[in-house]
Amino acid sequence: MHRFNFTLDENTVLLLNDIAEKFYNNNKSQTIRAALESLATHIGHEGWVVSGYSPVLLQEGVACHSCHETYNKGNVLYRPVFERGAGVNALPSLPSQLWLDCAECVEKH
Repeated sequence: MHRFNFTLDENTVLLLNDIAEKFYNNNKSQTIRAALESLATHIGHEGWVVSGYSPVLLQEGVACHSCHETYNKGNVLYRPVFERGAGVNALPSLPSQLWLDCAECVEKH
């Protein structure tokens, strides 16, 4: 936790109070964080990045999202776990389709 000391004009304070009360249970820190995340998204420095993978035991045949090789029931593929972040491979929105990668593709990424 860091403490910042800065001065806000009266209109900004009123806006902060209003948004915090309406949407963030009066939590001004959370309100400012949401505003900064929104700003970062709009200027293209933020998206969804893979932070890890979760193993999935296949119940049916599925193709790897990256290499498109097909794997049969009983094989283990890996579902990406996404988090907000920045980077060249950041996605603007979370993928809606099934995304499973094989172990080789996970190691490459």
